[in-house]
Amino acid sequence: MYTEICKKLGIEYPIFAFTHCRDVVVAVSKAGGIGVLGAVGFSPEELKAELDWIDEHIGDLPYGVDIVIPQKYEGMGDMSPEDLEKELWKMVPQGHIDFAQKLLADAGVPEWPDGTSNMGLLGWTEATATPLLMEALTRPKCKLIANALGTPPADKVKLIQDSGRLVGALCGRVKQAKAHKEAGLDFIVAQGGEGGGHAGDVGSVVLWPQAVAAAAPVPVLAAGGIGNGQQMLAAMSMGCEGVWTGSLWLTVEEAHAEPAQKESLLAASSEDTVRSRAWTGKTCRMLKNEWTEAWERADTPDALGMPLQGLVSGDGIRRTARYASVGDCQKVAFNPVGQVVGQINHVESTRSVIFRLVTEYVDALERINSLMPDEA
Repeated sequence: MYTEICKKLGIEYPIFAFTHCRDVVVAVSKAGGIGVLGAVGFSPEELKAELDWIDEHIGDLPYGVDIVIPQKYEGMGDMSPEDLEKELWKMVPQGHIDFAQKLLADAGVPEWPDGTSNMGLLGWTEATATPLLMEALTRPKCKLIANALGTPPADKVKLIQDSGRLVGALCGRVKQAKAHKEAGLDFIVAQGGEGGGHAGDVGSVVLWPQAVAAAAPVPVLAAGGIGNGQQMLAAMSMGCEGVWTGSLWLTVEEAHAEPAQKESLLAASSEDTVRSRAWTGKTCRMLKNEWTEAWERADTPDALGMPLQGLVSGDGIRRTARYASVGDCQKVAFNPVGQVVGQINHVESTRSVIFRLVTEYVDALERINSLMPDEA
């Protein structure tokens, strides 16, 4: 499974681990894969602190950073992050804010310690994501940048590549893979609809081979439904050069999630996820609960577009993460995860997950080889 992208990044296995937890980033890279830190939700100062810690603990190993610069969003234009946020708040109906706050209050979720109810833009725009990108580019051990929503702007692609790093982006449709290729990206993450977070409608086993064909010779990483080595082998057999994983790392020993959040994930089946716009304004797969169902009712507000819905829900994201075990918090908590959650039913160490993926991959490959007829 040692592919060309492994050579470029200096990693042992083509296992990419998207996570918001710095400890998992380090543990994956030390186990032979490559950890990719999700920067959304961090301020530039917070991201600096996270990357300082990673640089201190990861040794000489590589890691990546994932940012979000959507191609289209409400309020696009040339503004400072501060001015953009002020203008965007003017576009948010008070009824949406009141409805979100009531859902949190009814579930007994405590207010934020300083009493504020505004988490900000969370890096969902070019104006807010650019400072995060610039911080990542100061780190020599950061060897790749991924954009989670659409093709990055041309100037950002050039900036990243001129720094000697790889730049890639996620896609959920074949036409997006073609657009990434035309933009000159170094790799493409093809995420099927089974995947957690923002994903398209097309299933993984349908999307992967089409994306590989459309993007060639650009390497494609498979995402959406990768929970074991058998699924990894399936992706590699379709021409993918590696796997981009996320849900697998939410419940590992090193993950910082509160026990109640881990319990919700470990208890969930693959049928317990839903694709909803209720948190970010774009379709996102997560555990379904009272929050996701409430925004779907005919007598409640419709979810706004990105990033407006993120302004409405941002306070809920931080409060349900901090107070995950309080009251009925899990009934309204934001738990983005893929359908592979049904395969995750116990806590493992990060190293054990990597070892299991590789072992299962080899065992599955041997089984496939055993099905081939013996040469006469």
